[in-house]
Amino acid sequence: MTDPRRGERHRATNETRVDLTVDAAGDLAVDLHHTVEDVGLALGEALREALGDKAGVRRFASALVPLDEALVQVALDLSGRPFLVYEIDPVVEWIGTFDPQLCEEFWRAFAFSAGLTLHLRSLAGRNGHHVIEASFKGVARSLRDAVRVEGTAVPSTKGTL
Repeated sequence: MTDPRRGERHRATNETRVDLTVDAAGDLAVDLHHTVEDVGLALGEALREALGDKAGVRRFASALVPLDEALVQVALDLSGRPFLVYEIDPVVEWIGTFDPQLCEEFWRAFAFSAGLTLHLRSLAGRNGHHVIEASFKGVARSLRDAVRVEGTAVPSTKGTL
């Protein structure tokens, strides 16, 4: 980003990024279900641990994510109260070697392990790949916004999340 007043190039300072590599091995010869679910559990636990008491985080976030003909709405709350609303029509065609019907299981495992309320809704879309991709991008965008630090207090009237 360039500061036109100074003619300098600099990076935004209040941006949260996650750099993570997941190496998962499972009973893939049987099916993908448990491996996909376990990855969701592990990622959710990692997020929960990384946020600690959540002091200063924004807490709530949402996104509308278009991808070609698809449009997905995501809303989340780092509440400590796990819940999933998944209103995405089942995608029956596989995406490469991945069964997209497992996405709901992934998001449930992630939300419950992270302790967050997550709503995912497909508002439009015929291409299953686009709908699923938009849902993952929407959660990523919403998480980036929700974990942004805006103060020092825990964002709850109870003082804890």
